Amino acid sequence: MNTYISPVSRRWLCWLAATVTLAVGGLPGFAQAPGAYNTSNTNPPAPRRPCILFILADDLGHGDLGCYGQTKIKTPNLDRLAAEGMRFTDFYSGSTVCAPSRAALMLGQHTGHLRIRGNASGATLQANELTITEVLHQGGYRTGLIGKWGLSDAGLPGVPQKKGFDDFVGYLENVHAHDYFSTFLWRYAPANEGNDEFDGRVEFPQNIGGKRGQYIPDLCTTAATNFIKIHKPDAVNQYRSFFLFLSYTIPHANNEAGRRTGNGMEVPSAAPYADEPWPAVEQNKAAMITRLDDYVGKLLAELELRQLANQTLVIFTSDNGPHQEGGVDPKFFQSSGPFRGHKRDLTEGGIRVPLIVRWPGKVAAGAVQRQPFAFWDIFPTLAQASRMPVPDTLDGISFLPTLLGQSTQKQHDYLYWEFHEGGFHQAVRRGDWKGIRHGVDGKLELYDLTTDLGEKTNVAGQHPEEVAKIQTIMKTARTDDPQWPALNADKTSQPQNPK
Repeated sequence: MNTYISPVSRRWLCWLAATVTLAVGGLPGFAQAPGAYNTSNTNPPAPRRPCILFILADDLGHGDLGCYGQTKIKTPNLDRLAAEGMRFTDFYSGSTVCAPSRAALMLGQHTGHLRIRGNASGATLQANELTITEVLHQGGYRTGLIGKWGLSDAGLPGVPQKKGFDDFVGYLENVHAHDYFSTFLWRYAPANEGNDEFDGRVEFPQNIGGKRGQYIPDLCTTAATNFIKIHKPDAVNQYRSFFLFLSYTIPHANNEAGRRTGNGMEVPSAAPYADEPWPAVEQNKAAMITRLDDYVGKLLAELELRQLANQTLVIFTSDNGPHQEGGVDPKFFQSSGPFRGHKRDLTEGGIRVPLIVRWPGKVAAGAVQRQPFAFWDIFPTLAQASRMPVPDTLDGISFLPTLLGQSTQKQHDYLYWEFHEGGFHQAVRRGDWKGIRHGVDGKLELYDLTTDLGEKTNVAGQHPEEVAKIQTIMKTARTDDPQWPALNADKTSQPQNPK
C-alpha cells in the first residue's frame, strides 16, 4: 500500500533519517527537499546577513574546557573554536538555573525584570514577550530549535512555534529534558498550512522499557547537520540566512537515574575515559563533555563542507555553572575553574560561564575579551549583527563592536541577578566589585574580583561607599512581581521545582 508523505513529514524525515527508524527509502523528492544543498560546483554569493549557529550547553562549567584551563577532559574542537575566534573570560549566564537563564537569553532582560525568575512548574513565555528569534524571523531568517527549550510546556503561549521558530524538535519542559534516552521528542515544522500546533511527536521505540537504543544528543547533532545542509543559503531559497539554536542537555544530570543508581550522567560509553582511575560518574561526565566536543567538530565540518564557515557566526556558551547532581562532585575536575560555588549559587562559580565566538574575517582569531557581558546582551548583539533594529526596552547592550574590534563598545554600569530558591538572593557586579546579599535584610558581602576571584574575603567593612552603591542597585534594578517577591532571609520565595 502506498502511503502519502506530506511536505511537513518529508522535511522532518530529511532531518532525522540518519537516526530514526522510519520507512524513507525511495520517497520522491527526499534527496532534494525544498531549500536543500545545491550540489553544483558554482560558489553562490554570500548571503546578505550572516547565518547564526548558537550552541548552548547545559550546566557546563567555566573550567570544563581546555581553553579555559581544564587539563583532564579533552575538548580539542572547542579549543580550536576559541583559537579561531574570541574567548570571553568574564561572561555571565542569565541565572544560576536554566529556565530564567534561557528567558534572559531569549528576551534580553535580566532576572530583575523577567516573568520567569526560577524553575517553576507551568512557567511560560507570554505572547507579548518579544524573543530574539521573532526579531530574526521578521528579518527573513529561517529559524530552527533543536534540543531543550525549557520555557513552556505544550498548550501554553511560549511554545517554540509561537515564539519565532520555523522548525523545532526536542524537549519542551525541563524535567523531560533530563532523559537522555527519551521515548519521544516534540516536533514542529509547518508547511504553510496556517497550523500553529504541533505536528506530533517523534517516537523512539528503541528506548521503550528502559532500552537505550537512541541517545538523544546524537540525534540532535544529526538533525543540526541536516538543518544546515537543507537550509544553506542558495538560489533555491533566495539566499535566505538561517538561525539555528542548538540547545544540548549535556552535561546536565538525569537526577532520577542518579537517585536510583548513584550515577546520573547518562552516556552510551565512558570512552575515552573508561580506564581512568576515576569514579564511574566522573568518567561519564568527562565522556559527555568530550562527546559534546565531538558534536561541535561535526558541526564545524558541516559548515566547511557547505562553504558556510566564513558566512556563519558561531556562538558557544552554557546556561549556568556546573551542577552537583547525579553523583557528580564539581570539584573533581575543578569545573568552576578558580571560582567559588556552582549551580544554584550567585557566586562566580554559579553564573560565570564560557563564551566562544567565531566569525572568520570579522572576529580576530585568538582574541581574548575581559570586559563583562551577560546572557541578556546576546539579543541586541544578534539583532545588530543581522541588521535588525534593537528594541530600546532591553537590559542588554550589543557587544558586536567588541567582536569586530571597534572602539565604540558601550559598557554596563552594572550586571544584576536575583534567585529565589531557598530564599531571596541578589548579586551585582559593578566594575570589578561583586556584591551578594541573602534576603532584603541581609548584610551585603563585597568582593574585589581583581584580587579575589574565589570570593573568599569579604571587604564590605573597608568600602562602605561601594556597599551603599550596590545596595541602591539591588533596590532599583528590579521590578516587583507577585510571583517572585523580595523577602527577608528567613522566608521562602515562590516554591521551586529543581531542574
